[in-house]
Amino acid sequence: MGESVFKGVEMVGTSDQSFSHAIEVAVKRARQSLRDLSWFIVKEQRGGLQQGRLEYQVTLEVYFKLEAESGDKAAD
Repeated sequence: MGESVFKGVEMVGTSDQSFSHAIEVAVKRARQSLRDLSWFIVKEQRGGLQQGRLEYQVTLEVYFKLEAESGDKAAD
């Protein structure tokens, strides 16, 4: 296995169903914009009340592999 570099992006996912669903919402959206997603870390969970209804909020960091620069042999 060669050398790789990863970058993390902080995101907040929300759902009216559950914390788990809020994570799925955020990761699904990240997949639309970022390539080579590798892992995520849940940093915080909290809830809100939107017009009297529960809203689940999750802050997470999503990590993806940076592409190699031209001529960089170390990237996999």
